Amino acid sequence: MTTHQYDVTVVGAGTSGCYAAATVAEAGYDVVVVERKDAEEAGHIACGDALKGASDFPEAIPKSRLEPAFTNTDVDHGRFEIPQEDTVLEIPVPGELAVIDRWEYGRCLIAGAKDAGAEFHYDTVVQDVIQSDDGEVTGVKAVRKGDPTTYEADIVVDAAGALSLLQDKTELEDATFDTNVRYSQFCSAYREIIEVDEPVEWNDALVFKPTDRSAGYLWYFPRTETEINAGLGFQMNEEPMELVDDLKADLQNRSEFQGAEVQDKLGAALPTRRPYDSAVAPGFMAVGDAAGHVNPTTGGGIAGAAYAGKYAAEQAIGAIEDGRTGDESALWEYNVNVMDHFGARYAALDVYNIFTTAYDVDDLMGLLAALPGEKLAEALYGGSTSVSFGLKVKMAMKSFGHWGTIYDLYQTKTLADRLLDHYERYPSDPGGFAAWQRERDDIMDDIYEVTGAEAKY
Repeated sequence: MTTHQYDVTVVGAGTSGCYAAATVAEAGYDVVVVERKDAEEAGHIACGDALKGASDFPEAIPKSRLEPAFTNTDVDHGRFEIPQEDTVLEIPVPGELAVIDRWEYGRCLIAGAKDAGAEFHYDTVVQDVIQSDDGEVTGVKAVRKGDPTTYEADIVVDAAGALSLLQDKTELEDATFDTNVRYSQFCSAYREIIEVDEPVEWNDALVFKPTDRSAGYLWYFPRTETEINAGLGFQMNEEPMELVDDLKADLQNRSEFQGAEVQDKLGAALPTRRPYDSAVAPGFMAVGDAAGHVNPTTGGGIAGAAYAGKYAAEQAIGAIEDGRTGDESALWEYNVNVMDHFGARYAALDVYNIFTTAYDVDDLMGLLAALPGEKLAEALYGGSTSVSFGLKVKMAMKSFGHWGTIYDLYQTKTLADRLLDHYERYPSDPGGFAAWQRERDDIMDDIYEVTGAEAKY
């Protein structure tokens, strides 16, 4: 057996893992990224390729290193196709947008982390964690190119993606780390990269379309005028959809895809849930998809993952310098920074996911068609929106037949705002965590009562 020793071991070479590794390496510490794929495939990840927040990345791997992967920077809005209402809703999207080549982006990420001083071990499959008798994570066990390999570390960063094996293998009973995780909080997604003969007319938009059930949607994101990322996803608590067949059927009904060629196919699981209440345990932190750091209404997670990696690395460095890697409170500021930056907003957005599970898709599409585009954008990306009295009257007239759903949505919005306010008061140390959770759970009980939705957590 081979044994390696590092200050920090990062599992997974995605966005959060690379930013965590680059931040640690820049500070002068030894860090390794262990990645199950080989050097050629690393960075090849199933993704919608749409990037919100394209102007904003941590300095450890600056935006300039990633720009070669930005294939379409002309996208500036969303386009919601609503067949049930025979309408198309164009909505503005705040902030800078881009569509990327995710594989090339992955290569750029890895190159940036290597330049910062991080080491990469490919063809390495992690099989277990190493924990001391008092529960501190001190490394991982893996197989690297057929050789049993141990990675000993002061801190292990779990960047292994949704439903990470590391969390199944780690004893977390005495930690604050969120273990309230199950399949119903995730979606199954599939995408194809498709080359078409003629430029699509919507090459400046991110196209969304509902599936036959409310807990899913199709997307068409233009990498270029003729290269489209086409995919769909659905909640894992739904009856299984035939992802490939459903996407193929929709493609066959769209004239712009006649004669198109499929260049690449991939599928993945994706969190569509609130961020983990706490993503720290003694010697251990989770980042990115492994900690639910994804906008639960759109599936976007690249920008949040980058900053999660940065915040986790900064706390790891501080804990190492203070000799407190086994002290959960020494890592706590990572949770606080995540909640302050995007976690509170994502938790509020998850309320609308819960809302959609309790209603008929036709009612929801009728409601969507009645909501002005700028208000929909605020709700999708900001976690809340305001509606004036005059606008409420206009919506009511436009949405005749869906008033009951609108009233329920109004009540749900009020509770989402209450939840957002509560998350903005996330505790500054573990001492206030249990009380914060109890109050949050009381708000969630009210949300389930108003929506009639099955409890998600």
